[in-house]
Amino acid sequence: MKNPFTLPRPVPESPWRWLVPVLLVLLFLLVLLWLPWQARQMESNERQEQLIADTLWVEQTLRFELARSEEALATLGADLAVKPPAPEVLQARLAQMFKNGHELRRVVWLDAAGRVQAIRGMELPAAGLTDSSREAGMLARTTRAGRYSEPYGATALLHGLIDFHLPLYHAGSYVGSLVATYNLQVLLDENVPWWFAQDNALSLLDRDDHIVATRAAGGPGRGIYTHKRALDLPGSQIVLATDSVKGAPKLVPNLLVGSVIVLALGLVLSLVALWRHIARTIAAENALRQQMAFRTAMEDSLLTGLRARDLEGRVTYVNPAFCRMVGLPAGELLGKKPPMPYWAPEAMAEYEQRFKKVLAGQATPQFETVFQRSDGARVPVLVFEAPLVDSHGRHTGWMSSILDITDRKRAEELNRQQQEKLETSARLATMGEISSMLAHELNQPLAAISSYTAGALNVLNRVNEGEGSAAAPALDITMLRRALEQANTQARRAGQVIRSVHEFVKKREPRRESVAMHQVVDGIRALVELQARQSYVTLQVEVPPDLPPVLADRVLLEQVLLNLTRNAIEAMQDIAPERRLLRIAARSSDGQVAVSVIDNGHGIPPEVAERLFSPFFSTKAEGMGMGLSICRTAIEFHGGTLTHADNPDGGTVFTFSLQKA
Repeated sequence: MKNPFTLPRPVPESPWRWLVPVLLVLLFLLVLLWLPWQARQMESNERQEQLIADTLWVEQTLRFELARSEEALATLGADLAVKPPAPEVLQARLAQMFKNGHELRRVVWLDAAGRVQAIRGMELPAAGLTDSSREAGMLARTTRAGRYSEPYGATALLHGLIDFHLPLYHAGSYVGSLVATYNLQVLLDENVPWWFAQDNALSLLDRDDHIVATRAAGGPGRGIYTHKRALDLPGSQIVLATDSVKGAPKLVPNLLVGSVIVLALGLVLSLVALWRHIARTIAAENALRQQMAFRTAMEDSLLTGLRARDLEGRVTYVNPAFCRMVGLPAGELLGKKPPMPYWAPEAMAEYEQRFKKVLAGQATPQFETVFQRSDGARVPVLVFEAPLVDSHGRHTGWMSSILDITDRKRAEELNRQQQEKLETSARLATMGEISSMLAHELNQPLAAISSYTAGALNVLNRVNEGEGSAAAPALDITMLRRALEQANTQARRAGQVIRSVHEFVKKREPRRESVAMHQVVDGIRALVELQARQSYVTLQVEVPPDLPPVLADRVLLEQVLLNLTRNAIEAMQDIAPERRLLRIAARSSDGQVAVSVIDNGHGIPPEVAERLFSPFFSTKAEGMGMGLSICRTAIEFHGGTLTHADNPDGGTVFTFSLQKA
């Protein structure tokens, strides 16, 4: 039995016991020699990185200053393109721009033909702009965006000026340009801080590396720490070059002491960094837990449905809003692959085709579709698709945001019904305004029918009584036939008027069909003539019968024409009767049929023209302000446009254009 108090047998000495300390000492010496060199390299890299960061800051500062001037020019150009201000106002605005940016030396306003309209600052040279500046102006006009020219100046050694061309467009047409001239030397002097210029020599270089402008308050650079950064100026290749006046860092004077101090400080800093790292890790974990809890609570409270799928289409995540939307719990959705239980049978082909695009990596960013709830109800939804990318930049799936647009669809349907009711009310209001004239118009054919039937009765009485000669019955029969034919014509005329009114005010769903424009005009011609005669207006209709048909709702077009003609007749109430001419003209061009309603009335003032088609805006004392708004809505419903223009002979021309059927 072994004695527990027996001393252990000594362990034989191993040669590794000395080798390890020697290796540690050698390692320590190597570290002492390596640390100063590494410190020098780190300092050198730090200086270079600081120079790069400062250069980037200076570049951004210069670009920001130019961008601020570009924005001021764009604002001024927008005003000049629409309505140029008074000369004194324009000069005041230019003077303010010169105060805001001292690098600005000249601003020239040129019209579309290149003529100078206004200038501020330096005078233009006798030869005009340089070739580079004119080329930049042509490129700016071609691209419809501001362009800079290449730098230029008075001497070959110092090129200190650059032009910026801003094209001006109004209603799609080129109307001129603004040309701003900047002094690059002043740009450097004004925007580069003194402390940076004291430590670095800055230069602006053109595309041939010629110096354009320079600033070196601390003397020339030593060429040790340099960096170049291109200015992002459209059309110009200007590079900002910096050269530090600092030399290479020196070694620490006392290597041994310095190394020991550095090692000790490094150890302390390492312990502190380790402690801070552990503290940050714990804090990050706590923050991550809080963020996860916050995100979960936020996703649970969302009304927008969220759904994540992997690259195979398998559902990997759904939020409660999506589950409520489809009426299924998350357990029945997670891990599912198409076909999904919420796909509606009638849209199955659409789902499958879209799913094939998803597998091919071509997901549709936004689309509308229909989901089927578990109870069979259909839910219209709007889906937004976006790719899911992990922390390594790999595409791992798709994230979808789903909005329930049932309320929006219901609102759209309600709005459509209200629009139909409004159009019907407008037609009824129109009929109410012409009811008295309608009674007068129907009175004429009814009176004629009464006269013709009375004459026919008299002829029948004579025939029955046997009056006259033997040839009298034949003559009476001829007169009787003529009277009955005239009565029939007048009766049909009255019936046509009544049918036109009935078709116009009858409520029905819009129905597009192939319609000939002359038939539309003939359908309301009786009503238009009725209003025209009442106001002593002459009506001229110039609608060729061979015009191509249009695909439209006939009643809506009749309502538009009746509203436009009624407005035209009312616009001519204050002019002489002999000048009251209403024309309805139609023509075909460029695949469209255009119909114009032309009057010789008082015209439309500019302040009224801006709000002419606005709902509830009217220049009439008792007007509802809905007539022209309804007309424009009806024309836009057919994919057309409704415009107005001044009549050269006085008055207004309203024109609507529709595509050919």
